[in-house]
Amino acid sequence: MATFSIVAIDDEELIRKSLKKVLEEKGYRVTLAASGEEGLANVRRVLPDVVLLDLRLPDADGLDLLEKIREVSPVSQVIVITAYGDVRSSVKAMKRGAFDFLKKPYELDEIVLTVEAAIKSASYRARLDLYEKKEWERYALHDMVGSSEATHAVEETVAKVARSDATTVLIEGESGTGKELVARAIHFQSTRAQAPFVEINCSSFQENLLENELFGHEKGAFTDASQQKKGLAELADGGTLFLDEVGDMPVPTQAKLLRFIDTLTFRRVGGWEDISVDIRIVAATNKDLEEKVGEGLFRGDLYYRLKVVSIYMPPLRDREGDQLEIARYYIQHFNRKFGKRFKGLSAEAEKMFLSYRWPGNIRELKNVIERTVLLEKGPLIRAEHLPREIVGPDRTRVRPDLASVQKRELETLAELEAEHVKRVLRLTEGNKSEAARILGISRQGLIEKLKKLEDVSPVLHPTRSD
Repeated sequence: MATFSIVAIDDEELIRKSLKKVLEEKGYRVTLAASGEEGLANVRRVLPDVVLLDLRLPDADGLDLLEKIREVSPVSQVIVITAYGDVRSSVKAMKRGAFDFLKKPYELDEIVLTVEAAIKSASYRARLDLYEKKEWERYALHDMVGSSEATHAVEETVAKVARSDATTVLIEGESGTGKELVARAIHFQSTRAQAPFVEINCSSFQENLLENELFGHEKGAFTDASQQKKGLAELADGGTLFLDEVGDMPVPTQAKLLRFIDTLTFRRVGGWEDISVDIRIVAATNKDLEEKVGEGLFRGDLYYRLKVVSIYMPPLRDREGDQLEIARYYIQHFNRKFGKRFKGLSAEAEKMFLSYRWPGNIRELKNVIERTVLLEKGPLIRAEHLPREIVGPDRTRVRPDLASVQKRELETLAELEAEHVKRVLRLTEGNKSEAARILGISRQGLIEKLKKLEDVSPVLHPTRSD
């Protein structure tokens, strides 16, 4: 058990001794004080996890002392002890930041249970603060990787949007360009950062299920609705609702979304009551919504309502130089994840990264770095480590001074590919889905590749079918 510290402030010696005895038996480190002045000095010195504070002290007003303790040690949980029936003081103490209060006379077991609850609460708050700090750092604008003009333009726009009162934002761009990253950056750089960031992929649900996910339902709204369910719009109240792949939203649901955006009110499925929320809606799409509007597949009024503020995410091929910065970022990331020590890219690999068009954008680059760091040995990522689509067909042409070597390489290319696939399958213990993800292909693509490679390497038989 970790040793937690407690400062107990009470002018009655018998109570102080009793508290010290019972709490030290539970493993706590206890410091005693007989006055407000001594207690504040001990709090300043110890910075305890918990303070037990009697509100009736001969030299200090308990409520004023509570505020001073909160200033000196904000992390301390203060449990106030009041005279029996002094409810007014207890309420005031809670409003000024006390964790809980106990009325005299109290049982020592009651003190122990309240102290345990205060420490658990402090531990939970510390973990939550750490999570929020990590989330903020992860999506802080200065952590967006890249120094190209295109990247700086996006950063400036995101900063302006985050500080604004814009309630709808549309992020457009190809798949894998980082639209979700930008949506989170807008949220965590805004005044809504302490409220929820709730996301939903609009392409993952059928029409009726999507409406249910967004707006929730009342008990009995349909056969399986055994209890009331809050929708994501309601859960995001005060924060941000991120609608990913909004271009795939069914047309009937689009009409309900438009009404919701205009009024910020909705009804749960099967409900009659209008529910109001205060949220920012950020939508993202890799589709050409203007084209979909022309085809009748997306409502024009919704498109223009979403596009009050728009951000275009440029493809990686238009972010000159960012390819290498992003590659270095992910090399360090996967070094930590896999316990490797890659230092970077070779000069030849750098040229290939800069000349390749990256149709899958940042997501594709990340996957290339992940499987290379996982499977290869450093200290540098070299050209021979990279997939053939990056190396390019011209790299396989025979060079006069290396003709014999290149010929042997071409003859054994299928064997090398088979060996590479086998290594990945061994690493994933035959899990085809995971192997396909590492190889950067679909599961079906892996199955077809296995069939083609059977003649080259007959022992290529994964043990799992998932």
